[in-house]
Amino acid sequence: MKKQIPNFITLLNLFFGCMAIMSAFQAGTMASIDETGGVVIEIPAQIFYASLYIGLAGLMDFFDGFAARLLKVSSEMGKQLDSLADVVSFGVAPAFIVMQFLRLSLANDVNALSHNAIWLFAAFIIPMAGAYRLARFNIDTEQTTYFKGVPIPMIGILTAAFPLIYWQTTSTLFTKFMLSPVFWFCYILLVSALMVMKTPMLALKGLGNKKKLILPLLLVVLEILVTGIFFKWLAIPFGFIGYCLVSLFYKKTITQ
Repeated sequence: MKKQIPNFITLLNLFFGCMAIMSAFQAGTMASIDETGGVVIEIPAQIFYASLYIGLAGLMDFFDGFAARLLKVSSEMGKQLDSLADVVSFGVAPAFIVMQFLRLSLANDVNALSHNAIWLFAAFIIPMAGAYRLARFNIDTEQTTYFKGVPIPMIGILTAAFPLIYWQTTSTLFTKFMLSPVFWFCYILLVSALMVMKTPMLALKGLGNKKKLILPLLLVVLEILVTGIFFKWLAIPFGFIGYCLVSLFYKKTITQ
């Protein structure tokens, strides 16, 4: 019976991923009138739930591996099941969030009526890249103490932060970025490339034998904490950037 506990936690990961898809898909867009009489197009607050469910899926993704190691019941089936859940929770679900922001940014454009809905399909490059990365990970025997490319859960959590940033920020600069189709197309290409690249990236499971990485990693954690205090949800993208920079700067140490 205990062999199925990690698998059950993985299935909870998948469940929350499905809930995130449902929440993001139903969010849609709506229009309101501002104080000047202008029309403001925005995403309803329901998309917050998509971010919440992806966060819960992330917790399940952590605890299924933790439970497997604690109970010493790791299995090939668990590995495959984990990948299947991850591509839904951190690939497909975030893609729907990106798609909603693309809808918002295209609808907010002065040439909105001339835009073809096919541009929204660009969001699905993210789960395609994520599925490719996971398939490669499952057959790669070298990724035991480090990753090749950014793990898909990180991309999922990063994407889930944007609805939260959008609603809590008072900066017009960030709002303009998130209302720009160019930003989202660049984001799609960037995170997809980060997942499929073969550059060594830091993994916590291999940190014990690489003491040189402990201090840089602690600096990233400190960066997240400080950014979180002053800029709230912006701590997630700043932490992601810090993780990538540490991994790229210390890539030779990571593979030792």
